[in-house]
Amino acid sequence: METHSEDIKQKSRITRASLWKELKNALAGSEADYTEISMRKAIFLLSVPMVLELVLESVFAVVDIFFVGKLGPSAVATVGLTETYLFLLYAVAMGLSFSVTAIVARRIGEKEKDKAGVAAVQSIIISFLCSLPFAIAGIFYSKELLAIMGADEWVLTEGYPYMQWMLGGNIVVVLLFLINAVFRGAGDAAIAMKILWISNTFNIILDPILIFGWGPIPALGITGAAIATNIGRGIGVCFQLYLLFRGGKHIQLLLSHLKIDWDTIFGILKTSLGGIGQMIVAMTSWIFIMRILAQFGSQTVAGATIAMRIMMFTMMPSWGMSNAVATLVGQNLGAGKPDRAEQSVWFTGYCNMGYLILVSFVYYFFSPSLVGIFTEDAEVIKIGGEWLQIVSYSYFIYAWWMAAGQAFNGAGDTVTPTKINIVFFWLIQIPLAYLLGTHLQFGYSGVFWAIMVSESLVGVFTLWLFTRGKWKETKV
Repeated sequence: METHSEDIKQKSRITRASLWKELKNALAGSEADYTEISMRKAIFLLSVPMVLELVLESVFAVVDIFFVGKLGPSAVATVGLTETYLFLLYAVAMGLSFSVTAIVARRIGEKEKDKAGVAAVQSIIISFLCSLPFAIAGIFYSKELLAIMGADEWVLTEGYPYMQWMLGGNIVVVLLFLINAVFRGAGDAAIAMKILWISNTFNIILDPILIFGWGPIPALGITGAAIATNIGRGIGVCFQLYLLFRGGKHIQLLLSHLKIDWDTIFGILKTSLGGIGQMIVAMTSWIFIMRILAQFGSQTVAGATIAMRIMMFTMMPSWGMSNAVATLVGQNLGAGKPDRAEQSVWFTGYCNMGYLILVSFVYYFFSPSLVGIFTEDAEVIKIGGEWLQIVSYSYFIYAWWMAAGQAFNGAGDTVTPTKINIVFFWLIQIPLAYLLGTHLQFGYSGVFWAIMVSESLVGVFTLWLFTRGKWKETKV
């Protein structure tokens, strides 16, 4: 009996030691071939750093809104209204990143590391070209852009420099997105994680210093939050470039890669059109939603902004695991293993669903307390808390939307999710939000219900389309 007990303890110690070893490998970066090792191990090694990367990114988003919230509802509204335009930038950056991840992952799966390096350089060139229009718009037309969104007087007189800095310095955001997409596609997820750790640590340290002042540094208010973000992300980009040339576990840039390759650029752009399209559809839908909410006042916009930040924070672990799916799908299709690619999606989807069900319970029972962390305004707490409770009814469906959607993107089929988004966001979500919120006069509650219904439908439909399997035939 004692021998049996000792055997169990010994196996438990071995299991814990093995798990700790794999965790260290995931955080340090593994040289494993993700097309050969076990699926659970592959997802673990990729998703752990991706989850931690995005959790820290969302930690910054939450910390940022916490400090800005001390300046009042109009300051929070400034962030929310500025983000409606930043979402367009994110749409371009994320759409390009889908393409870059798919192409780099496919080249790595085909054992063509040199071609993966060429694709990385071209993505950097594209970053500069895409960031310029946003910088010009933000620097010279920030007041006009905010006025279009229904900003109040404080935002137009005191808050507009925030938009100038955020859009004017957008190149660091685009580069951060795309270079990390290169690392993820190559399988160097740990490097992408470390970059955001560095970037957001600087953001979090600088935020209160520049917003409220410290010693000889004057209080810059909401403008300080934007400057802190640009500095932190700029430092992150510098480390990205250094690590790209020094070399990761799976990719390294060489001097021979530093040239314009128009075929590769056009290939990235062609593949990314669908990705950019799907993100622009989703982001412009959010702009319309925010415009509808703005008619109910700055407190409504502030409540929605805080609730969105909380959702972003809790959703990041799921996005991290789903990003791992994109890498695994791309690399396994490149290695000629489509069934293994599909297996990664189902495994990740079930893990995501279990996690988001737990989050839903927290939203349902503790939403006012969560929103109350960021503001003392009772009306803002009521509005933000109501949205979180409504979301809790269908949050688990988002798990399948993310996993299945990333399967399409990882395969290079970015057009299908675009078509899905057009139908469910433009043709369903926006009209339904206007109908319930404005026409039928349910106010912001009607808008929140419209979001929940439309995004539940898009999740179910995306999963059904994934099961048909045509994404496996995509060529990049």
